[in-house]
Amino acid sequence: MKKILLTATMLLALGAVAQAKDVLTVYTYESFVGDYGPGAKIKAKFEETCDCEVKWVSLGDGVAVLNRLKLEGKDTKADVVLGLDTNLTAEAHDLGVFGKHGVDVSRAKVPGGWTDTEFLPYDYGHFAFVYNTELIKNPPNSLEELVNGDPKQKIALEDPRSSTPGLGFLLWMKSVYGDKAPEKWKVLKKRILITAPGWNEAYALFTKGEVSMVFSYVTSPAYHMIEEKTDKYQAANFVEGHYLQIEVAGVIEASPHKALAQKFMDFILTPGFQDNIPTINWMMPASATSAPLPSEFDKLVKPAKTLIYSPQEVNAHRRDWINEWFKAVNG
Repeated sequence: MKKILLTATMLLALGAVAQAKDVLTVYTYESFVGDYGPGAKIKAKFEETCDCEVKWVSLGDGVAVLNRLKLEGKDTKADVVLGLDTNLTAEAHDLGVFGKHGVDVSRAKVPGGWTDTEFLPYDYGHFAFVYNTELIKNPPNSLEELVNGDPKQKIALEDPRSSTPGLGFLLWMKSVYGDKAPEKWKVLKKRILITAPGWNEAYALFTKGEVSMVFSYVTSPAYHMIEEKTDKYQAANFVEGHYLQIEVAGVIEASPHKALAQKFMDFILTPGFQDNIPTINWMMPASATSAPLPSEFDKLVKPAKTLIYSPQEVNAHRRDWINEWFKAVNG
């Protein structure tokens, strides 16, 4: 009897091993996998293509993702990292933990094209100041008008040390004003109610009516038009142009699930992934979707000029420019 029980136990154990699925661990940012993010649908769609499980690890903003990788180095538990942007990729590359993504980049459709063999775009969007039309009748039509606007009309920004949108605005200011950026920050700080740790906190203040403008994306009004059936929130169109953010994913070279990780990377540029970007992540898709974008996207601001620094330029100057900003707004 004992032998029979032992044999049955062994068979059950072997069956459990045989049924175990590979787990793909993906580091990403909080809003991507939050209640209103695309993470759950993307996970389900990818799991239909493999005998595997996607495990999301939420780490706040994209900057927090990079900081986690710095701490873990080559001992990272991630197989894939999703949520950095091109302002961080040069620094991420220097960590020496990423491998080639192995995807045909001709399928990527982002402004300026794409050639990077290590990082793959999954969405993009131009930054913008979103305002409440019921509170602001004459929105600024330039960065200069924003900087010199009424100090009583408060704005919410994000911290460039912890937030990719926050870093994006710092780079926008630098790209327009160059060496004069510090003095412009000193003028603008009169309008800043809060510099939040991340986008979620800043945007929540805006929708609660505590500020009349918030730093966000040209695509943000689409959410309100589609989900809330209101067009009272709009993006200001700046004559100097708008700074571009391209969000990316990368494969960890030492991943024990390298083939599965590269399968996921290839999945990123398919409609199974991209269909979840426009109306769930509220960004522009980086490749073809299965259907045209909703008509509300035709009503969004279309920047006349795209502003962007190369990843190498940002990596070379980011710390100095952040220090410059910090001294200006706290001096």
